[in-house]
Amino acid sequence: MGVFGRNMVKTKELADALICERSGTIDAPDDEMADVCFLAVSDKAFSEVTSHLNFTKTILVHMSGATPMSKLQVAATNYGVLWPIYSIQKGNTPSHRNIPTAWEANTPKAKRFILEMGHALTDQLFEAKQEQRQWLHLSAVMTNNFINHLMAMNEQICTENNLPVNTLMPLIEQTFEKIKGGSPKSLQTGPAIRKDDATIESQIALLENKPHFKQVYEAITASIKHMYND
Repeated sequence: MGVFGRNMVKTKELADALICERSGTIDAPDDEMADVCFLAVSDKAFSEVTSHLNFTKTILVHMSGATPMSKLQVAATNYGVLWPIYSIQKGNTPSHRNIPTAWEANTPKAKRFILEMGHALTDQLFEAKQEQRQWLHLSAVMTNNFINHLMAMNEQICTENNLPVNTLMPLIEQTFEKIKGGSPKSLQTGPAIRKDDATIESQIALLENKPHFKQVYEAITASIKHMYND
């Protein structure tokens, strides 16, 4: 029915991509223009955007894992959450239905529409309250963002030492294939779990000129040792 946002260029681009004739600022959407309004903005923009909305009929749905559903009560009577636990980027929209998605709703009306929309998008839809979503969001950040950062660190190390980065790809693929069929905890390998302090110290020495990398190495090594202390 319409696409509304703070950046008119991006708003118009999305409206055109969705073959949607109506677009405008965040002041423009009227109550009952549509059954559901999706609030797809960064967490830090919530207060700014919701201050412009006042829905008594239209259901307001945010798509964040970290933000409490209750933050929508200033803008709508019926509201909820539909959060895809997946990294979705512009120009790289997933074409499959294997996207775990958490939902929550404050009224039966909101629940009915959120479930209908959710089932249209994914085969993995489940209810998760705010505290559960906070823990799941933390896990998602560590799984996605932290692992990607480790890969970026390794890319830099290989590049600086004239090593082909793709040398690590089979190992990365093997790691993720293994955890598909078993517990990551039971599959842990490396010098930290073997208590191979000589190797650990020599690798820490290699990172003396990279203090931030060294801190990451030492912190993760300490965490592995602690987990397998028994």
